[in-house]
Amino acid sequence: MRTDIHRATSGLRPWLVLGSLSMLQFLIAVDVTVVNIALPSIGADFGVGARELTWVVVGYTVAGGGLLMFGGRLGDVLGRRRVLLTGATVFGAASLLAGVAPSYPLLVAARMLQGVGEALALPSAMAVIVLTFPEGPRRTRALSVWAAVASTGLVLGFVLSGVITELLGWRWIFLVCVPFVVFVLAAGAVLVPTDPPGERTPLDLPGSVLLTLAPLLLVFGIVEAGEGGGHPWVAAVALAGAAVAGGLLVVVERRAARPLLPPAFFRNRARVLANVATALLSGALSTSFLLLTFQLQQRAALGPLAAGVALLPLAVTLVAAATLVPRVVGRWGARACALVGIVLTAAGMVSIALGSGVAAGALESLPAMVLIAAGMGFGLVGLQYAAVSGVTGDDAGVASGVQRAADQLGGSSGVTLYVGIGFAPALSGFDPFVVSCALATAGLVAAGLLAWRIRVT
Repeated sequence: MRTDIHRATSGLRPWLVLGSLSMLQFLIAVDVTVVNIALPSIGADFGVGARELTWVVVGYTVAGGGLLMFGGRLGDVLGRRRVLLTGATVFGAASLLAGVAPSYPLLVAARMLQGVGEALALPSAMAVIVLTFPEGPRRTRALSVWAAVASTGLVLGFVLSGVITELLGWRWIFLVCVPFVVFVLAAGAVLVPTDPPGERTPLDLPGSVLLTLAPLLLVFGIVEAGEGGGHPWVAAVALAGAAVAGGLLVVVERRAARPLLPPAFFRNRARVLANVATALLSGALSTSFLLLTFQLQQRAALGPLAAGVALLPLAVTLVAAATLVPRVVGRWGARACALVGIVLTAAGMVSIALGSGVAAGALESLPAMVLIAAGMGFGLVGLQYAAVSGVTGDDAGVASGVQRAADQLGGSSGVTLYVGIGFAPALSGFDPFVVSCALATAGLVAAGLLAWRIRVT
């Protein structure tokens, strides 16, 4: 059993570790959104429609999110440095494969493989950061940088997608990150200390498969149901399969010798509440990104490059929020920070809904961008801090993996649910932007009620 010994945080080395791992975080976050504006070009090259193109986005996020907790446990058992470098290698190789993919099915497979690389790398990377910086101002600052890099990467993905697709072609949105992954591998090999493997215990592979399969079927069913074409029974079978997989997951986890989520995890009320609230907040944030993109391109008639550049205020506000969050968490606490973020995000959703009726362009969408970005900066950092409070060397990987999985699965499931219902043909008499925003806001109300009950000791 390993002890909770934090590495020395004096000197430059810890910040170099944070910098190199944050670059990996940035690349992975960019890949979540960088394909959005490039989707029409991908569809034109491979001759596929909107329904099939959904999997370029969803395949990545669900495969990554579903395996994140397995990746966290794997890091605890095999050693975080080893799993981190393996995951980064898989991510880089999959990015290269996506860039040169000769067919659409191979592109989707490469995107899912990118998600596998993320699931292996990120929990160990976050665990290294948590254990490098002890609880207090240093860890708060480090986690704020980590969250700000992820959030900025998500937003800049839209901008980079427009620039790269228009100037170089869509394949380069994947190829451009390969040399940076090579740099991260070299830096990680030098900077991240070798940690001893943990206790050799069985890994819960069946639970990991079911945790990936359930949201994958759920998203597929929602997409099929909202498409308004094809075979209605496909959506029904997929949704039923998601329910069965979810039920089997509960049974498997109860019987597993070493489940993905140890029973002790659920005894920490603050962590459970923080992770559920994170999923709800991420669902609303992902929905806001997509709605803003649709609003700028479809209703304001901006081109891909112009729409991408128009989203820059989001990134700028995120950077500003990241500089304030450490002080706010230190003075107010994680709960207050999370609540402020949730309220700001809800105000941003209302602003998007109001802007939909006037075909809001870049200027009119500015209030929504600022509110959404500030909500993300404050809310996710506050919830992230609560989700990893009190971790030790034995459960840092699990706590980090759960937090990241809640963020990613919540985002992919939330955007599919809210936008899928809002834009469904059955609700064609209503403004889809207003319906989607209303659903996301309801989720945020639930997130706020949960966050209010968080107590970090």
